[in-house]
Order: sequence, then C-alpha cells, then structure tokens
Amino acid sequence: MFNEKNAQEVRKEIKKVAPLLTFKFQKLENSEHWVTIASPEYTSICPFSDWPDFGTVEISYVPEKDCLELKSFKIYINSFRNIKIFHETVTEVIFKDFLEAVKPKKAKIVVDMNVRGNVKTICRKFYKCKQND
Repeated sequence: MFNEKNAQEVRKEIKKVAPLLTFKFQKLENSEHWVTIASPEYTSICPFSDWPDFGTVEISYVPEKDCLELKSFKIYINSFRNIKIFHETVTEVIFKDFLEAVKPKKAKIVVDMNVRGNVKTICRKFYKCKQND
C-alpha cells in the first residue's frame, strides 16, 4: 500500500517553513503580461515506493496586483524534498498555494515529472485560461 500525506497537512507544514511571498506588479500599459517561472529541480518522495521523484514545476500567470517573489518560490519548492506525495496531489497543492498568494488574473501550472520505471507523468491545471494560452 502507500502512505501519502494529507494535502491540507502538507500545505500547513510548508506554509510554516516556506511561505510564498509577493511583490507589487508595476503595470505600465494595458496589454496582457505573462510571467513564467520554472523550477527544474523539484523533488519529493513517492508514497508507494519510498523512492525519490524528480521533475520540473512551471507556473505561468498574468499578474493582477502582485508577482511571485522568486527566492520564496525556490525555498517553497525545495521544502517538498522529504514529503511523500503523488504527482497529482503536489500539482493541486502548489497551484492552490500559488493562487492564494498571488491572486493572478489567470494562471496555469505544469508539473513534468522525470521518467521512472518506464512511466512519465505530466500534470496540468488551469485557472481562468485555456491550454493554448
């Protein structure tokens, strides 16, 4: 069987040690400004095998009032290192925390996990945008 941590517990733990921080977005013209942030060194523990999982987390968004501060994002992503969590759940957790912190006009996340055991997982989630945005 597997031993995945509860998503709400994970969110509480990570927010204590690695809260996502923001800074004010200074918009100068009325066009759509997309920001993309990627972390190619995401790692966590597979709840089924207890082996490490590696992948890339990429978030793209259109700021409303705030932008994500990058150092806090790096520390936040690194805080998953010893957590037993499935790819689908970590996508939900990261995106929910991001949306609460930044409150963007629109956003999307791609969690692209490295191949392990001849299987590749890519999780995508969208907020007020389409896959082609």
